[in-house]
Order: sequence, then structure tokens, then C-alpha cells
Amino acid sequence: MPTIRKRRQKYQVQVRHRGLISVSRTFNTLKDAKAWAHQLEVQIDRRDLPADPKVLQTTTLGELVARYRDTVSPRKRTAKAERIVLGAFLLHPICRRRLSEITRADFIAYRDERLKAIKSSSLKRSLVPLHNLYELARTEWGLPIKENPVSNLNLNGSDQRRERRLAEGELEKLEVAVRSCRNPLMQPLVRLALATSLRRSELLAIRWDDIDWVQRTLLIRHSKNGQSRILPLTNAAIELLQGVKKAGDHVFPISANAVRLAWEKLRKRAGINDLHFHDLRHEAVSKFFEAGLTVPEVALMSGHRDIRMLLRYSHAMRQRVLEKLDVEKSH
Repeated sequence: MPTIRKRRQKYQVQVRHRGLISVSRTFNTLKDAKAWAHQLEVQIDRRDLPADPKVLQTTTLGELVARYRDTVSPRKRTAKAERIVLGAFLLHPICRRRLSEITRADFIAYRDERLKAIKSSSLKRSLVPLHNLYELARTEWGLPIKENPVSNLNLNGSDQRRERRLAEGELEKLEVAVRSCRNPLMQPLVRLALATSLRRSELLAIRWDDIDWVQRTLLIRHSKNGQSRILPLTNAAIELLQGVKKAGDHVFPISANAVRLAWEKLRKRAGINDLHFHDLRHEAVSKFFEAGLTVPEVALMSGHRDIRMLLRYSHAMRQRVLEKLDVEKSH
């Protein structure tokens, strides 16, 4: 808070605030001194005063990470996983260093070290909260950080995205195996995943109130990108949902871990190797393209906000393009 001192016949106003540069000014009258002091208070509240560069010399990266973990992460859907990632990162020696000492070169060295132990895709996910906390520190926490050292960090890894589709006969094997599951919810869950391309988390979040039986739509309240959307439901999807027995507010009152364990047993029973539950989403999106849906129409179903992500399914689009070109040549 600003302090006012009378020195001889003048009044000196001084403000000292942690993280902000110290400011002082002298006035001939007490009235002017109080007016300027009030203006300083408003500027402090708005974080309009310049940040003190010295704060970077007294703050460690670990303190920044802990603040983000305790105040920002709990508000996110990925809070549990992010807390684990940040907790592990806090054990690294780089977190004991002052912010004034850390440069992009340090994160490049950290990248090279981690890539010896984990895949580039895993490292990329773990760097997301670090990138976000630096942006928050610059834009909202008032720290005088000139640039984000995590931005545009080249992970030097090949494209490791999965493009696993069901091979010939695997769908039939799944259908047979899922009928013998102890949990009766697994059969409609698997079938709905293939019919809608919904992620496991989105399927388990469906409430009965989210379904509009008349308009044949489903409200997806929280998708991976944090945005809600309305999903059109085919007649087959409607029939699947109508066949599920009500047992609470959620259509599938089952935990993600229970689905994971049931899926592994189901996959082994079907005799299928290297098939993840998430691969059903890739299969469904590929089927949408093969059915002749346009890119915007597929994006409506899949929830992709970045159309470029759908280029992963070029294998399905190529076949459709060939069919169209063959039709054109036959006329």
C-alpha cells in the first residue's frame, strides 16, 4: 500500500509491493499526495504498475509449478493426471533454479534428457501444463517473463499417432466376445462407440437428460477440447440407447477403470492383439468418410475443431476419391 511522509514542507508518496517496481513521488500539498496515492492503489489492483525484474531472482520454477498445481489444475477436467505430471516434474533439479536463470536452452536440455526415457508424444503431453503456466505467469500473474521457454520446443520425434483399424473378421469376433461380458453395459458401450465415434470419457458422461429422443440428438457437455456440442444420432444409435436399462442419471454408470479392465478381458477373449478402446473411435470416423460424409460433416460427428486433424483419415478419404473419379470417367 502507498505510504505518505512529510519531509520539510513537502509530502512524499512511496509504494512498495512484492513483485512490482518501487515508485515514489513528492508533492507540495497533502491533497495532491493523497490523490496520487489513490491512483497508485487503483493501478496496483489492476496490475498496471511495471513488474519488478528482481522478482525473477527470488522465485524458483518449482514455486511457479506448485502455484499452478494448487490453484489452476484443480479447476481442469484433467486435474488428477496433471497433478501427477507436475508432481513428478517438481522432483527434477530444474525446479530448484530461479526463474531469472532459466532459458530456452535449459528446456532443450530437459527435452533431450526425457526423450531418452519416454516417447515424444508422452513428453509433449507433459509439457502442456508447463507451457500454460508460463503463459499465465506472463499475462495474469504479473511476472516480467519476456518469452515462454517452452513454446515451439521441437520434440524431434516421428509421428506416433495410431491409425489402427479393425481388420477383416475382428468386428465379428468383438461382437461374439462382448455378448459374454459379465457387465451388460459393455455391449451397448462398444456398439455406441462404433456408431458415434465418441471417446470413452464422453460415453461415460452421457446422462439420460442429454438425449433428445424426438430430435434424435445427444448433448455432449464436456468434450476433450472443453467445448460442448450437439451430436446427431442415427436410428441404430437410438435403438442402442433405448435398449439400455436405466440405473441412475447416467446411461453408463460404470467407471473408466472398470471399462479398461473389461475391455482387456474382452479383447483377449476375442483373440485380438493390440486393439485399444480408443481405436473404435478411429474406426468410426473412418467409416463416416467411407459412407460419403464431407469433412465438415465428419467434424460434426467427431468433435474435431481443427479440420487438419482429420487428415489422419486420408486413407478412408482416398478410397472415396477414387470411387468418385471412377464414376466421372465412366460417363
